[in-house]
Amino acid sequence: MGRGTLRIYLGAAPGVGKTYAMLAEAHRRVERGTDCVVALVEHHDRPRTEVMLHGLEQIPRSEIDYRSAVFTEMDVDAVLERAPAVALVDELAHTNVPGSRNAKRWQDVEELLKAGIDVISTVNIQHLESLGDVVESITGVRQQETVPDEVVRRADQIELVDMSPQALRRRMAHGNIYQPDKMDAALSNYFRPGNLTALRELALLWTADRVDEYLQQYRGEHNIRTTWQARERIVVGLTGGPEGRTLIRRASRMAAKGSGSEILAVYIARSDGLTSASPKELAVQRTLVEDVGGTFHHVIGDDVPAALLEFARGVNATQIVLGSSRRKTWQYIYGPGVGATVARESGPDLDVHIVTHEEVAKGRGLPIARGARLGRARIVSGWLVGVAGPVLLSLLLLSLENGPGLANDVLLFLFLTVAAALLGGLRPALASAAVGTLLLNYWFTPPTHTLTVQDPENFVAIVIFFAVAVAVSSVVDLAARRTHQAARLRAESEILSFLAGSVLRGETALDALLERVRETFAMESVALLERASDVDPWTCAGSVGPAPVARPDDADVDMPVGDNMALALSGRVLPAEDRRVLGAFAAQAAVVVDRRRLVSEADRARRLAEGNRIRTALLAAVSHDLRTPLAGIKAAVSSLRSDDVAWSPEDEAELLEGIEDGADRLDHLVGNLLDMSRLQTGTVTPLIREIDLDEVVPMALGGVPEGSVDLDIPETLPMVAVDPGLLERVVANVVENAVKYSPGGEPIAVAASAHGERVELRVVDRGRGVPDEAKERIFEPFQRYGDAPRGAGVGLGLAVSRGFAEAMGGTLDAEDTPGGGLTMVLTLTAAPGREPDQDRTVLPAEATS
Repeated sequence: MGRGTLRIYLGAAPGVGKTYAMLAEAHRRVERGTDCVVALVEHHDRPRTEVMLHGLEQIPRSEIDYRSAVFTEMDVDAVLERAPAVALVDELAHTNVPGSRNAKRWQDVEELLKAGIDVISTVNIQHLESLGDVVESITGVRQQETVPDEVVRRADQIELVDMSPQALRRRMAHGNIYQPDKMDAALSNYFRPGNLTALRELALLWTADRVDEYLQQYRGEHNIRTTWQARERIVVGLTGGPEGRTLIRRASRMAAKGSGSEILAVYIARSDGLTSASPKELAVQRTLVEDVGGTFHHVIGDDVPAALLEFARGVNATQIVLGSSRRKTWQYIYGPGVGATVARESGPDLDVHIVTHEEVAKGRGLPIARGARLGRARIVSGWLVGVAGPVLLSLLLLSLENGPGLANDVLLFLFLTVAAALLGGLRPALASAAVGTLLLNYWFTPPTHTLTVQDPENFVAIVIFFAVAVAVSSVVDLAARRTHQAARLRAESEILSFLAGSVLRGETALDALLERVRETFAMESVALLERASDVDPWTCAGSVGPAPVARPDDADVDMPVGDNMALALSGRVLPAEDRRVLGAFAAQAAVVVDRRRLVSEADRARRLAEGNRIRTALLAAVSHDLRTPLAGIKAAVSSLRSDDVAWSPEDEAELLEGIEDGADRLDHLVGNLLDMSRLQTGTVTPLIREIDLDEVVPMALGGVPEGSVDLDIPETLPMVAVDPGLLERVVANVVENAVKYSPGGEPIAVAASAHGERVELRVVDRGRGVPDEAKERIFEPFQRYGDAPRGAGVGLGLAVSRGFAEAMGGTLDAEDTPGGGLTMVLTLTAAPGREPDQDRTVLPAEATS
């Protein structure tokens, strides 16, 4: 039996209609006669979704006892025994109750697929494991229930279920997603228009990438090399010259004309030494590419046109943007140029755009950073001209009845020697001089066909020819070497200047520096290794490229930096002249590491300074806020001990009440000060255990007047994993603060609700509220908002509360209350395995888990 197929409805956000679409597909298949069953579907009390279940066979769920409660999960054994053709399994990222057959629902689905059962499932984009950090930065909620990306990518079909944010919010306002009592909280939090728009874009981009993977796989399986213009991809060919910025901006304007267009900038470096571009200019162009939303690629290839076309076809590009050649007219004797070659060989599937710029025909200048070594093609050409050229010239001259004469023959052979020197350097030129001397002697100097010379003048001519050939070859070769050395020094000076500038600018990106080393020297990987002493093992401080080495001894090139640090490069062996520049890079890498350590020490110093500020504020609090209740207590006690006044029972009770109030204020202030001290020193160690909120919250309300709080904590809430003592302190501080700001004795609301694997406790007041710019500042120590009444404390209550909440793995945030006021949202972690009852209406796990 073959493996079943997996079809996934991928939702851009909760409530877009994934489950509804899945059930509609099931009805279509049943109408066609397909054996289709519902293995598990969560309708979340949504009427229209629940109606779609009618007429479909449902497999009973299995019941699992966990922590004195009964939960239901998909009965995998029952589905396998039933063996339908298609099974519907909702919420692929769901975490099963402990004691289930598998820990995650996608593992249950894997079993069904292995048994040959086709599965239709649903998942939201925020539950993909690789997108957890991105979703958290967008929504502020960390997704606890995730599914590995590979599980979704392996699906045979993925269908995006999309809806505009405005339409989704209208659906919610009409009550099609959540009950009315949950609607306001959802609309003002997770389902804000900005959140929904960002999630929608994330889903569209992920699906587009998945489509690209399908396309690349299909093209590879069928060996398709031509470009399919399914999506505009614009490749920008960079030379490292100043015209690159113009090309990138032009490509960006081209991409803006078509939705979904992609820009890929590529720089192709030769593999025989330092690259032929300024690292500083390449760094600027890389930043510009990233700013316009494109990607930068570095490719090694000696044949630039072929490498560029290979890259473009490999990424299924549709357009190539190149700059007009910077070469002068006479420089075209070396060939047609990259632009003309690419345009000629691109074929009908690639459009090549040649863009003009300010550097056209101004000359390419010296081949900076190329080194003194000649290319293989030039060396081969030099040997052909130097050895084969004299032979062909001899055959040509012998074919003439009346030759030009010995003097002209010598000049023609001398011309070939000079050409060999220009092309291949000294050795081909010397070989040309030797071969030319022998040929002149044998064929053209009387007596011919012998190596003897009869006339002394001819002998002198041949000797002078050989001497001049050697001299000219040496001068030409020396000039070429000096030119290349000047080019190398120019390139090295640019690199060193750039490094010096990065030091002055204080750049501390080690990975960027190592990437520049890799690109400059055309290496596969670069690693900066360090160790504490000569006997300690090497550790990697930073690396780029695949498979970096773990020890300097394993590298192709290693550059020591001091006694306990080394820069290790893999890919090829560098010539000795390249190591000077490499040493400068290594020294800069060491500076970056040292600067990073100094920054870390500065952070520690900053924290110490913050601690000193806290201690200063603490002394101010002791000198003022603690003295006030002490003065009241002392005055009341002195009055009671006075023998001059006969206090009535009512007066004595009032004085004793004042003493008790002052002592309570002192206890509260001292407790907050001690708690802040514990938070600052990191000595808060919560004792986490599972407990119900309704056991803790009522106890925390003892310090507020009776009737000042409306409490709503359902008994069906899941248990929370907290430290009960710390939780009580948090709730007490937050509630007392809300009561303090509530106008006219209007009661505040304290309500709890479940959101997947989280439980939220919301404390709502109808006071003046807090502006957005001050919402974070009110959680700082010794900070009080401007309308705080005198004698309201030292401003530690909310700071201590947030510190305790975070110590328990929760969060405490401030939000605006609809209609005016402030809402404090305390988010706690639900105990594992304990879920709310199915008849309770809460935000589903797919929304905020």
